[in-house]
Amino acid sequence: MAITVMGKGKFKARKRRHLRLRKKVAGTAARPRLVVTRSNRNLVAQVVDDAVGRTLVSASTLEVDLRAADGDKSAKARRVGELIAERAKAAGIDAVVFDRGGNKYHGRVAAVADAAREGGLAL
Repeated sequence: MAITVMGKGKFKARKRRHLRLRKKVAGTAARPRLVVTRSNRNLVAQVVDDAVGRTLVSASTLEVDLRAADGDKSAKARRVGELIAERAKAAGIDAVVFDRGGNKYHGRVAAVADAAREGGLAL
């Protein structure tokens, strides 16, 4: 059964890209998936084991310490990447598969990935 997203527009285009990406990217117990979900205002990163369908670690700009943080959205995204790497290392996760969620690898999405890489995660 094929899932299709028909129509035009930014949202539908992102959904099509995400479906195309998810055909190739899957998280396992050995190498879970690092999912980045971006809205205009906030950003959420989760490390997911798709074999059991469970979120292992998460970080978000909605957390209390990041809400009060200074800087622009890219700076907060870098902080989310650092937090997710720190929490993943504490949970015993060294390597992840990066899922950009249909967004371009640019700006805040790239900032999360770069910060997670610098924090010690293998992407």
